[in-house]
Amino acid sequence: MSPRFGGMAAIGLWLGIIFFLSGGSVGNDTCFREKNKAACLIASLSTQDMVLWDFFPGKELPVTEEKLKAFPKDDPTKPCRLTAFLAYKAGMTHIVREVEKPGSKLHKKETCEAVTIIETPPMVVVGVVGYVKTPRGLRSLSTVWAQHLSEEVKRRFYKNWCKSKKKAFTNYSKKYESEDGKKDIQAQLEKMKKYCTVIRVLAHTQIRKMKGLKQKKAHLMEIQVNGGDVAKKVDYAYSFFEKQVPVDAIFQKDEMIDIIGVTKGKGYEGVVTRWGVTRLPRKTHRGLRKVACIGAWHPARVSFTVARAGQNGYHHRTEMNKKIYKVGKAGQESHSAMTEFDRTEKDITPMGGFPHYGIVKDDYLLIKGCCVGPKKRVVTLRQSLLKQTSRVALEEIKLKFIDTSSKFGHGRFQTTQEKAKFYGRLKA
Repeated sequence: MSPRFGGMAAIGLWLGIIFFLSGGSVGNDTCFREKNKAACLIASLSTQDMVLWDFFPGKELPVTEEKLKAFPKDDPTKPCRLTAFLAYKAGMTHIVREVEKPGSKLHKKETCEAVTIIETPPMVVVGVVGYVKTPRGLRSLSTVWAQHLSEEVKRRFYKNWCKSKKKAFTNYSKKYESEDGKKDIQAQLEKMKKYCTVIRVLAHTQIRKMKGLKQKKAHLMEIQVNGGDVAKKVDYAYSFFEKQVPVDAIFQKDEMIDIIGVTKGKGYEGVVTRWGVTRLPRKTHRGLRKVACIGAWHPARVSFTVARAGQNGYHHRTEMNKKIYKVGKAGQESHSAMTEFDRTEKDITPMGGFPHYGIVKDDYLLIKGCCVGPKKRVVTLRQSLLKQTSRVALEEIKLKFIDTSSKFGHGRFQTTQEKAKFYGRLKA
């Protein structure tokens, strides 16, 4: 036997012994057998610590939903009121205000804050739904629709409006024309008053008023009626049929609200971007933007706590306690960006319009901070589920300045008149 062959045989023997002791594999990235379970679990802990437990599962929504899973707790001693509203995100700007917080270093000093403008054209009530309580939750007992429904809400019931016969609710609306039909509707309302415990109205947005949107199909949602007994709720809901409900009938200035919507979609992304795990060393084989160990041999499956690549964004989220800084009404001075300290005549829309949105012509809310979703995304505004008692919630906001400079780049001027005055007469 040659020395070379003998040396190779010895090396092969040692490799075989190492292979047997390691459980059948010689690898740094994979953990095997019972003695390596502890090391593998420790390796996965760094990933588990970074996992955002509140946001499981990180799925993509099939549609941009408008339904709410919870409403404020009902108090029969208070008068009837609606508890939610649908609106459209227009864009952001910033404001300057004086802080009223005794004891704080900012007290009586000016602060600059980011705000979001959410356009809120009046909603139209077109129906009422009654629910009864069961051991498995709420069950709808009866639904009553209004006589006249606009085209924009009828589009909601069709997949392809232009190819359809457009016959939705034609037979139902005839009930209001006959005595038997009217009796049937009244019988359903009386049935709600007798058996139901929860009353919600069906209301839709007036999307035709949104000049920045190409969509013609209105968004429809159920809004719970709180306050009063069931009979008063049914009468309250029925009295709003085919009428417009403005945003200031539900929300007031300085109120804390919740905003429910769908976040910006980011598509399929890796673990570093999606979960914030640490990158592996530079010389790592087969990529470094990965999770090195995704779990032990047993249990023989990947735990849900391990960061994995997948869909990021387009998730349903609820942001709580967003303060209303201003309620703007179309056709009134409150719709402009004038304040008690800044009397410059200017509209809330910045110069050149909101990027990717356009001009805000209808009612709007000025909300502190940001909110979910891109521009034009429909968001649900809901009254707070909790009683607000903090100083931030009870503070009265006095705006000194609202910025209306262009949001395309670094805007210098608040109005077109100010820009023309600075540049003077330009050449033709």
